[in-house]
Amino acid sequence: MEIWRVVDELVCTRRVPGLGSASLRVLKGQKGEIMVASDAVGAPPGKWVFTALGSAARLAMPDQTTTTDLTICGIIEGWDET
Repeated sequence: MEIWRVVDELVCTRRVPGLGSASLRVLKGQKGEIMVASDAVGAPPGKWVFTALGSAARLAMPDQTTTTDLTICGIIEGWDET
């Protein structure tokens, strides 16, 4: 698991069938890296979240057949970035 900040929502009009209608979020890491994750919890921009990677990311989605390798699993309350 890793900790990221949600930067924005990502809207894609064309998707592979395995992605379905999963919500997507743009995440920024503590070192400035940018990633896109499927969102299983409805995390809004500005929130800190923790994620699951790899095959665990699919298992974290409500539909476990979703094609993803990074999923937001929870919203962190009271996280201090320092």
